[in-house]
Order: sequence, then structure tokens, then C-alpha cells
Amino acid sequence: MIADELDRKLLTLLQKEIPRITRPFTKVAELLGIEEEKVLRRVHRLKDEEKVIRQISAIFDTKSLGYKSTLVAMRFAPEDLDQGAEVINQHPGVSHNYKRNADFNLWFTIAVPPKDSLESHINRLHELSGAKQTLILPTLRLFKIGVKLDLTGKESKEESADDIYDESRRRKSAPDLSETEIEVIRILQEDMPLAEEPYRALAAQIGVSEGELFDILNSFQSRGYMRRIAAILHHRRAGFAANAMVVWNIPKEKLDTIGPDFAKFREVSHCYERPTFPDWPYSVYTMVHGAKMQDCEAIVERMEEKIGKWPHLNLYSTKEYKKIRLKYFTKELDEWWGRTNEKAVTHVN
Repeated sequence: MIADELDRKLLTLLQKEIPRITRPFTKVAELLGIEEEKVLRRVHRLKDEEKVIRQISAIFDTKSLGYKSTLVAMRFAPEDLDQGAEVINQHPGVSHNYKRNADFNLWFTIAVPPKDSLESHINRLHELSGAKQTLILPTLRLFKIGVKLDLTGKESKEESADDIYDESRRRKSAPDLSETEIEVIRILQEDMPLAEEPYRALAAQIGVSEGELFDILNSFQSRGYMRRIAAILHHRRAGFAANAMVVWNIPKEKLDTIGPDFAKFREVSHCYERPTFPDWPYSVYTMVHGAKMQDCEAIVERMEEKIGKWPHLNLYSTKEYKKIRLKYFTKELDEWWGRTNEKAVTHVN
């Protein structure tokens, strides 16, 4: 349970960034006007007892690390949906998987390492799950990515360009990672210790000095591999029970202006251009979050006031099948492929 306004301010701050300094929670305490010990006690409670904080860790950029990823939409007969979702969930590269209120009723994200064929993995899932139709919806252009929920109601409704993580910050060439850097990723993608000096503990685990760890993390950010180190919340426990993936039918010639305009809305956490299909003409995808469905509808209305009325669908997640952080540089994906080593089908749309 979120106890008071101080909890709300703390959670809002932790989503923005955990400072990369020896005592990061001292800086957070200064911003809140309380002692470091009180900050740590509240963070412990909100994470371990109330389960409002899902994880505190580094947030890496999948594409910059060389991984291939995409959004996938599948259409199932209603009676087959839960069983199909369970098959999809077994794939280690599937991080988010939802039932949504559309003819394409299962939506998930999937990522695979550079050496793997993304389409082959999706073909395999199509075959194993019994989906009637599958759409592969890769990002053609990224306008914004980053969930930062405002629990105080006092944040500006519009984000600045500096606050928005967009395509320009992504690394375009193949990653050049040392073994030490790969180990840093493996360790930093897990939960950060809730201690006065968490980076010192992480550095000892990796076998480097704290200064060397800071240098690596700063390098990761400058090279586009890492977005930030921050808290990820359980949306519903944080009071955001509704989310809508709003898909818009926007003409291509309008995207250069409409995409960035959508990205400025603080309630929009993700904004992408994706491919269209004859039976699915939607080119822009925006994720919006609210306490209830009516809040999401109001956000969409404000978006329309700014960019005009275009055909769109508000796709609500009516069931969460899976929501985890993607893990990089692990053996789980090879093991899954070996277990499901059957001939891949080729009829994915």
C-alpha cells in the first residue's frame, strides 16, 4: 500500500533515475528533504512488503545490445486463447504477453540474440500455439520509450525532449562488448541491493572497483546500451489499473510531426511507428496509463485535441499473462530452442 504523499514522491523519483554515485539514496533523500535511512526503509517496504516496486535495476536498450525484437499480434479462437498464451509464455525471450480487446486478441513482445532468426522463433511459436493468424510488428521508428508514472499528479503534463528516450539515442552499429562488460550487464539486470552503497556491493560481485563500474555504466549510457538505472513499478499496485495500447491510422506523411507530438505526453510511455497490413491499417502505437479506463479515454481525447481526429482503436489489456524483465546473455533461449526443435512453419503473415 502507498502510505502517503511522501511515498508517491519517492516512487515518482525512483522511476526517473537512481543516481550513479556511491550513496545514491542520499541524493534521493536530499530531494525529498528526509534522511537516507528513512528513504531506504520506505523503499524496502514498498518493494518487499507492499510489492509496489517490481524491480530496481539497469534498463538496457534491447536493439543497441544487438538483440532483435518485435511486437507480435496473434488471433486465437476465444476458447484456445489461454492455452495458446501459456505456450507463448514458455519462450524466455517473451517479456510481456497480454489479452487485448481486439480481433487479434493476444499481444506479446519477443527478443532474440543477434545470431538467432527472429522470424524463425515467431514461426515456431505460431505453430506450437495454434494461432489462427500472426502479425509481426517490428519498430520502424521509435519516438519514445520509458515508463515513468506520475504518482503525485504534480508533474508537467508535457515532457521535454531531454526527458524522452527516442531513436536518436540508440546505437546503430553492432555492440562491441568485453567479457567484463557482459558480466556487468548480467549483474545489473538483476535487482540492485537496497543498501547505503549498492554500487560498491555490485562492483565486488563483478570483480571490479566501484570507480571502474561507474566508468562502464557511464560508457554504456554514452554508447546507447543503457537508458538508465531506475525502479520499475507494479502498475496496478501503484494505482494505475488501466492501460491502453492506442493504435492510430496516421498517414505516413504526417508521422514526422505527429509522432514527436504524441511522445511529449507524459502519460504516453511508448510511441512507435510499425508496419501496416491490409486487414490492420494502424501505423502508430502509443501506450497510455491511467487509474481507470475513463482516465485513459481522457488522455486519448487530449491527444486528439493536439493532433486532430484520426481513426484509432483503444486496445485494453484485459488479462496479463506474463510481464518480466528481459534477460540478456543467458543460455535459456538455446535450451528452449532445443526443447522445441521441430520444423518451423512458413505461413506467418
